[in-house]
Amino acid sequence: MSITTKSILALATALAGTAAMAQAAAPAPESTVSFNVGVVTDYRFRSVAQTSFKPALQAGVDYSHTSGFYLGAWASNVNWIKDYVGASEGSMEIDLYGGYKGEIAAGLTYDIGVITYQYPGNTADSVLVNANTTEVYGALTFGIVTAKYSQSTGNFIANPNSSGSSYLELAANIDLGNGFTLTPHVGRQTIPNQNGNGDYTDFSLTLGKDFGGGLTGSVAAYTTDAKDAFYKVAGYDNLGKNGVSVGLKYSF
Repeated sequence: MSITTKSILALATALAGTAAMAQAAAPAPESTVSFNVGVVTDYRFRSVAQTSFKPALQAGVDYSHTSGFYLGAWASNVNWIKDYVGASEGSMEIDLYGGYKGEIAAGLTYDIGVITYQYPGNTADSVLVNANTTEVYGALTFGIVTAKYSQSTGNFIANPNSSGSSYLELAANIDLGNGFTLTPHVGRQTIPNQNGNGDYTDFSLTLGKDFGGGLTGSVAAYTTDAKDAFYKVAGYDNLGKNGVSVGLKYSF
């Protein structure tokens, strides 16, 4: 082998090594944007049906920064404003949220933020009050367990004089292996000035499966002690009745 050939090979090897080192040392992006789209057979919010036990098509977008700051938007079709409130308009829910996540100590993290549930064009105020709702929230996670508290800053989902409505919840995320997770959950919803009829406790159990490639599935069972006097109207069942929902979501 000639000296010239050896020199060329050595130079190529050096350049390849330098490129590999540069690639390995490339910093992680400071922010990321992700999207998701999915479908569920029964859209439940705090175990209460939002689509009158019918399917829902849902989609969202999330932005996150390495500082812990995040923003997001999520949308779904809904039925309760027309079916249960009796309003003429209100078939869409759009959630806008933002907050901060961080670590307090090893294994202990926090999440604080604000979320607004918007129902564009809803006419619930012609019957009760506008359905649009804003909440502030705070959560602590230790290991697999998360405790979260949410409180409305004004009226809560079309209930008059319901400012300060709150939801306290406790959940665990149990890794079963092979892409399966099990999430038991318990929550307590309180709505002021409704003679206690709007208050309820709910339980759910969700089995999730990560199929890879951004595709996940879920099967969830729900039960509540929601009162017929508040969550049932003529021609429709109690929104908090026992039920099972199957979902499929693709994230990219």
